[in-house]
Amino acid sequence: MWASASNLPSVRRILGIVLAVLLLGGVAAVLVVGGDKDKGTATKTVRGVIGSEKAEFFADPKVVKALADEGFTVQTETSGSWDMEELPLKGYDFAFPSSKAPADELRARNGVKASPLRPFYSPLVVVAHRGAAEVLADNGLVSFSPGGQTGTLRMEPYLKAAKADRTWQQFKGAAGRPELSGTVFITSTDPVASNSGALYLAAASFVADGGKVAGDKAAVRRTAPLMRKLIEVQGAQQSSSDAPFRDFISGVGNQLVLVYESQVASQLLAKRQMGDLVVLYPDTTVISDHTVVPLTDTGRELGELLTNDKELRELAVRHGFRPQGAAAEFTAATASLADRLNQNLTGVRQAPVPTSEVLHDMARRARNQGDTA
Repeated sequence: MWASASNLPSVRRILGIVLAVLLLGGVAAVLVVGGDKDKGTATKTVRGVIGSEKAEFFADPKVVKALADEGFTVQTETSGSWDMEELPLKGYDFAFPSSKAPADELRARNGVKASPLRPFYSPLVVVAHRGAAEVLADNGLVSFSPGGQTGTLRMEPYLKAAKADRTWQQFKGAAGRPELSGTVFITSTDPVASNSGALYLAAASFVADGGKVAGDKAAVRRTAPLMRKLIEVQGAQQSSSDAPFRDFISGVGNQLVLVYESQVASQLLAKRQMGDLVVLYPDTTVISDHTVVPLTDTGRELGELLTNDKELRELAVRHGFRPQGAAAEFTAATASLADRLNQNLTGVRQAPVPTSEVLHDMARRARNQGDTA
């Protein structure tokens, strides 16, 4: 039975809707089938919260493609590693703080039974402008490696200078360098909110207490005055290491800044101009194990992929990270930077890290947030 002329518009409308549904169904079918056939089309969306020092890695188009080739689209938000404890993580697949201590706390708070994964790591270093590094060397706080492009920061003499409130003007060789003024100090992040700031205190307290790792409140109290001095001299602090490092590269901010080696290495590998930057490796430092805390099965799959996939490990190295269990990959990739980086961490001692509870206590005291005894 044919439609009358008066019914033609409604018939056409119905036919149009049916055709649109069929077309959409066809497109959906192509996308689903194509996703199965084309390994380059991501099929799983994974949400995570990460430390800011890994933001460029996850935003790298090569990393995005490598993850998509394995079926993953990764959506990330940044946070200070310790601040992650306070975030409502429901709906997230993983958290990716910058070391084991905040990762352990996240596992406990979120009831995660699965073991964390540590795809890569990075030691903490101090970046210095050349003039500042030379003055520190003239006063016994720094020793340069052959070639003078990198060096070792001697933590015990540095902490003695910090305890005595030494100023740049009190150091020989500082005269005639107007950029060197005021108290000598290292800029770090907020130890209550950020991993690198907390680990700075872990290393400093270890040295200050004669090579003993703080294990209880009494140990924290012994070094608390000096730890407070290291923090208070800085004034306002950032909650992530990204901003102080960018300020340093831009030529503003302090002469000495604590960062992850990966932040420096990634810039050097990309052949970006770094001005008169010198990398100083503290003779006692902390190796920061970037740790994936899987909150879902999909989050764990991503962590395993970051740990085991050769292409992703190579890309991590391009962003300055050292892959776990694959030191040779980092050494090979940074061969051209052997005069700028301490590839084998020669002369560097790793300080043990206190438990998260003790480290929190140390950070709060350093920020003068009260005696938690």
